[in-house]
Amino acid sequence: MGYGIAFAPLVPAYVLWAALAAVTILATLLFLARTRGAWMRVVALALVALALANPSFTREDREPLTSVAVVVVDKSPSQSFGGREAQTQAARTLLAERLGRIPGLEVRTVEAGEANGETDGTRLFTALSSALSDVPPDRVAGAILLTDGRVHDVPAEASALGFTAPLHALITGRADERDRRVALITAPRFGIVSQQQTVVFKVEDSGSGPAPAQVTIRRDGEVIDQRTVQSGSTVRVQIPIPHAGPNIVEIETSPLEGELTLVNNRAVVSIDGVRDKLRVLLVSGEPHAGERTWRNLLKSDANVDLVHFTILRPPEKQDGTPINELSLIAFPTRELFQQKINEFQLIIFDRYARQGVLPIIYFDNIAKYVRDGGAVLVAAGPDYASQTSIWRTPLESVLPAEPSGKMTEVPFLPQLTDLGRRHPVTRGLDGGEQPPHWSRWFRLVDTRAVTGTAVMSGPDNKPLMVLGREGEGRIALLLSDHIWLWARGYENGGPHLDLLRRLSHWLMKQPDLEEESLRISGGNRALTVRRQTMADTVSDITLTSPSGATRAFPLNPDGPGVWQKTVDANELGLWRATDGKLTALVNVGPANPREFAEVTSTTEMLAPLAAATGGEARRIASGDALNMPRVLGVRSSDTFKGEDWIGLKLRDASVVRGIGVLPMFAGLLGLLLLIGSLAATWLREGR
Repeated sequence: MGYGIAFAPLVPAYVLWAALAAVTILATLLFLARTRGAWMRVVALALVALALANPSFTREDREPLTSVAVVVVDKSPSQSFGGREAQTQAARTLLAERLGRIPGLEVRTVEAGEANGETDGTRLFTALSSALSDVPPDRVAGAILLTDGRVHDVPAEASALGFTAPLHALITGRADERDRRVALITAPRFGIVSQQQTVVFKVEDSGSGPAPAQVTIRRDGEVIDQRTVQSGSTVRVQIPIPHAGPNIVEIETSPLEGELTLVNNRAVVSIDGVRDKLRVLLVSGEPHAGERTWRNLLKSDANVDLVHFTILRPPEKQDGTPINELSLIAFPTRELFQQKINEFQLIIFDRYARQGVLPIIYFDNIAKYVRDGGAVLVAAGPDYASQTSIWRTPLESVLPAEPSGKMTEVPFLPQLTDLGRRHPVTRGLDGGEQPPHWSRWFRLVDTRAVTGTAVMSGPDNKPLMVLGREGEGRIALLLSDHIWLWARGYENGGPHLDLLRRLSHWLMKQPDLEEESLRISGGNRALTVRRQTMADTVSDITLTSPSGATRAFPLNPDGPGVWQKTVDANELGLWRATDGKLTALVNVGPANPREFAEVTSTTEMLAPLAAATGGEARRIASGDALNMPRVLGVRSSDTFKGEDWIGLKLRDASVVRGIGVLPMFAGLLGLLLLIGSLAATWLREGR
């Protein structure tokens, strides 16, 4: 309960100040003139001026408020190393007991730093700020952090805390901890396919001197390099980029004797492979209605460098015109098919027949180019069924279907085969239902002895599009030259752009279009495992977490040729999925989380901030025992720590529950005061 005086003037402030000035002047003149009863007159005038100020006696009913202390418990993954989790739990129990003995103290406990696959680092002060968001600064008694000291949001100054009270850090872990880690120095994000990128790293040892370490470097799970390095020295390694999309590079070092954990003995780099330019050679045997379909498709892709030749004047066409009067470009066969053939990612023969332009030896070069990893697409027409078919060349050894010499020329709807509904080139094509919702074609080359995979068929289930693999390369055969009808919109057309783009990219080994693939993607605390296959069933998946824990589960069908499942991801780092044949990798969160960068416990990160608030950072582990300080409530002090104790600042905050007001000059009391002062003045004057 508190008492006081409050004023509520009856007149404006300037009138009140003028009255006070007049009283002061009159009082001065009366005392200087030594007038009889001067003091009585001054008292009477002062009472009149005081009445104008309207003073009141006040009484406040106050209820004391508790002081608020926050205990922030570090639950980050690094707290699971070296027995810290047990230390934290024991310290938390003792701390709750000792804080409960302090009267007038409200204790709030929050947990922070849990790895959820989305955050990087331990952020205890963010949790502390959130816990005190509804508490006025004058009620905060302080904060106690239970942590290993590796905190990544430490304020630069104590004023940033938002309160003036002690901060204490109780550090788990031991002072003699040892650990080895791989520290990345330079890690590129992108790389040109078929070129190399440089990754720079070093092996760092904490708690011990330099020592040799055996380093293994993997790309997409395959070992590409092994070497012995000295810890502390910088290492440069060249990483080949074989394919487009993510190339997952792992750098793993041998363990240090007696080290704290192996989780940071591995660093991960994800290098996205990008193609500089896709070089495509398009050879058109003769002008025809569908020739520009291929050219328009390839020219619409800015990433394609197209070289296009159309055979307009074969060698047998001799009409006597002088060579210097012809406006034709000579076909540089030797340069394209012998010197620079390996510079192309794809060669397309569009209705090409043997016309003496390409010597037979060059077809042998093309077959070797396919076996060595190249790609050839044959868009066939009547030429493929003729006596001049390119089947009758050394290219026969890689072509997936032999022409019978006959043509089928009837209207038909191209359809997807059973395998075509599973194959990524044709799976899910717009309008590919039964029956298909696209236009008819009118010509098909009959074939026999098909060795590839027929993904589309024509009348009587005859192969229409056949895909094959030879050696390291791929080859495709489109047995009709009427796909241009889809491009022209005949009978509402068809998905020619989607089909031809997928076909071209499959030939150029786009990873997303592999028939047999296992992919894993992560985000929003979940992992999606996706298996693409041509088979009827798939094996169970074994999933390995960054910490090494494994679990197995089956996949669920998700359409023809696709199986997938989504599972929880509760750890940051590299996850591995395998079905015994294929392996997929994905990194959840940052490539190298700060949480695992340095895992040895320390007091150095929090000591300066704690000291600035009058608190301290101290270890609570003494050998195998727990050395917990006493916790005291301190009313007024500049320091809140001692040899075996830490203190919290108890506050005197209160809240007003009621107010009583008694005006001094209201009613009879005020009237008696004023009349009494005037009567006393009159009596003094009458003597």
